[in-house]
Amino acid sequence: MSLDAEHSQPILQSYVGFDSITSQIEKKLLKRGFQFNVMVVGQSGLGKSTLINTIFASHLIDSKGRTQPDEATRQTVEIHSFTETVIENGVKLRLNIVDTPGYGDQVNNENCWEPIIKYIKDQHSSFLRKELTAMRDRFIQDTRIHCCLFFISPTGHSLKPIDIVVLKKLTEVVNVVPVIAKSDSLTIEERIAFKQRIKEEMAFHNIQLYPYASDEDDDQDHALNESIQDLIPFAVVGSEKTIVVDGKTVRGRQNRWGVINVENENHCEFIHLRNFLTRTHLQDLIETTAMIHYESFRSKQLLALKESGQQQQQQQH
Repeated sequence: MSLDAEHSQPILQSYVGFDSITSQIEKKLLKRGFQFNVMVVGQSGLGKSTLINTIFASHLIDSKGRTQPDEATRQTVEIHSFTETVIENGVKLRLNIVDTPGYGDQVNNENCWEPIIKYIKDQHSSFLRKELTAMRDRFIQDTRIHCCLFFISPTGHSLKPIDIVVLKKLTEVVNVVPVIAKSDSLTIEERIAFKQRIKEEMAFHNIQLYPYASDEDDDQDHALNESIQDLIPFAVVGSEKTIVVDGKTVRGRQNRWGVINVENENHCEFIHLRNFLTRTHLQDLIETTAMIHYESFRSKQLLALKESGQQQQQQQH
């Protein structure tokens, strides 16, 4: 008998029922719900809160930007976390939104990224401690940041030196998705040129952005990820206001030149960003955080613990 014959796939003689495992998993997950943690990083006034509210089609967070010109700028980067639960067609999503007001707002922004990086690492550290506890919880609350939306000011020129430094630091510890904020302040030609310049700068500085290539990806995944990489950075406009266009109610902005419909891909790339974050890559963002960023942190910490233990043993002897 050949090896092929020995290892040929057996044919089921009747229905067994293990194909229902997917519906069993779905039922358990729907009961438990899902957790998604998003961090927004960018200067005040770029519409970070508005964009988050636009993506999830609900008012989740209030703006933390200055409301008056004479209001004092923040002297340090402050971390604010907001948690809301949203439900869509029976699917419960616990959203944890982490805002970083004060980033890049000072004259001297040296090391302004440190509180942000520390916060991300602290969440990994907290998860690791809970994981290593002898009597650990069955389900550990996950506060690890799954996605960092990095807001780029629509200058039309190039990335600021501080942006390049911070992007390099962030991409080492979290999935980073850069967006050009308030892109309606640029003409279509300016937007195309600005996006191309940013792409070239990121390639020159070897900034590795999500989504990453994976051996598990099939041809369809590769094609989807390539289309996303072509769009990055997403040129977006956010708005919680509804306006009527041709008899239809849409979310957008009215100005003296006309209407910006945030869900019209001819006006901006918001719809591509929204679909990417919620409809095609939500689960992958969560998995990539656990399998790449957290795993890298975990292995470094455990190796450091092992080396520390060995040194203590040597000192005792």
